[in-house]
Parts: sequence; C-alpha cells; structure tokens
Amino acid sequence: MWTNGVLLDEAFVRFAVQEDVSVAVSRDGIREAHDLHRRLLDGGPSYDQVRGGLLRLLRAKPYSPVLMVVRPDTARWFAESVSELLDLGCRYLVVSLDHAATWDETGFAELARQYDALGRHYVARTRAGRKFCLSPFEVKIGSHLDGCRYRADRCELGTRQLSVDPSGKLYPCVQLTRAGPTSSWCVGDVETGISMTRLARIRAQAAAEHQPCQACAIRQRCNHTCGCLNWQATGSVNEVSEVLCRSEQLLVPIADRIGAELFEERNALFLHKHYNSAWPLLSLLEESKGWS
Repeated sequence: MWTNGVLLDEAFVRFAVQEDVSVAVSRDGIREAHDLHRRLLDGGPSYDQVRGGLLRLLRAKPYSPVLMVVRPDTARWFAESVSELLDLGCRYLVVSLDHAATWDETGFAELARQYDALGRHYVARTRAGRKFCLSPFEVKIGSHLDGCRYRADRCELGTRQLSVDPSGKLYPCVQLTRAGPTSSWCVGDVETGISMTRLARIRAQAAAEHQPCQACAIRQRCNHTCGCLNWQATGSVNEVSEVLCRSEQLLVPIADRIGAELFEERNALFLHKHYNSAWPLLSLLEESKGWS
C-alpha cells in the first residue's frame, strides 16, 4: 500500500511487519521540494511528520519503496533530494516526473543538469559499495541489457492488472479510475465480472503505436508504450507527451554512460546488480548474516 506517511506511527509499522504488508511512502525529497506540494489539510508543511514516519518504517522494513515526484518547480532540487533520501536509508527509490505539468525549455534544461548530477552520484555511491535501487537509471540500464524484451516487461494496458474504485468498478489502470464508471475505460465490476469485449478494445487501442515513435532510435528502450501515462498526459493511451519523449532522450545517454563506466572498471556491485539474477536474494542473505 502507498501512503503519504503522515500517519505512519509505531503501531501501524508493527502491524505491517506482523501481517507482512508491503508499505511504500510518497516523499518528494528535501524540505523545500517536499513542502511545496505535499501540504497538510490545514495548509501547513508535512516534511517533518513524513520524515518521522519514513524512518520508523525503514527501521522495521528497510526495503520499503519511496516514491518521489519531480515537478518543474522542484526539479532544481532533484539530485539533492535523491541524495538526502538515500542518506536517510532508502534502498528502493522510485522517481516519477509529473507528466501532466507544464514543462518549458528552462525546465528541460534543469532536468538535464539534474540527470547528469544524479549520474555522478550513482557512480560514486556504487563505487563506495552502497546498495540501492534508483529507478530512472536501473530501468534504463536494464533496457540496454534486455533489448526487445524490455518492452514486454513494461506496462501493457489491460493485460496484467486491474484497478478497483470504491464502488467496485473495474479499470485496466489506477489512472483510469478518474474517468468514472460511465466512461469507456470501465471494464466491469466486482459483482458481474469483466467485459472481455471492452478489455480487448482497450488492449488493441493501446497497442497501436504512435506514428512518430516508429522511427525513433530508442523506441525499444522507451516507456512510450505505457498507456496509463499517455492518457494522464494527453488524454489518449497511444499519444506520447512531449515531457515523456524529451525526458527519455535526456536519460538514456546518461544511463548508458554510467553503465559503460562501471562495467569497464568491472565494478563488482554493479555487475552483481545487473548481471546476476540471484543478486537480490544473495544481497538479503549477506545482510541477514552481517556480511560486509
């Protein structure tokens, strides 16, 4: 379950451990970035409360994911925010851009600078033997290694999951619940089941690749096939937003550069993380045994 972390007290953390509930926290980084958008009901800042809840959770469940959203007005703190979260003990950091926001050329230029800084942080922390997963780079490095398989492992709208709204209506993605039960995105409900006709139509619609993408050099490594993300930004499941297109073009060369750098020096942590399928289990065993 995802939470904003405000109510993550010791009692809930104990419950999560006892019942084996996976908990993830939304936290946008340093105080300036986080408090700009994540305010309490009374309009006050939430940074300190979320930080306390996150630390409680990480002490009990150190591999709990943290979700950080980057917006045009917080991009200048992107690399600093990632560093703070990793220093707090976050092991699994999922970074998402606000694709529905208005990004201008100034914003893209800042994003490029931040990706470059993050790439340097990634290399330095890996060389220092720090174990972490930073989604933008892990995913793009993986896309280089996996080739055409990468797209098959990414979002396939209407194929792998269903989302349920509070009334019991079913949708192929959590983003699409906002369209409402009378929309064409509603594919059934928990009482009557799934309309396979509607689901098949959505799958076919999402599979129709946007024409400009077909000639792109990184199309097999890009997240442009995520119908949910496309719909959120453009209103169409197969029309790609400029934000996604530009950010992917900025990110891939940097990920390739740091991947090549660490591979060429045969960094043991990097090689295990990306070339050893048993690494997650081995890493967990190492830590449980107190190995270095």
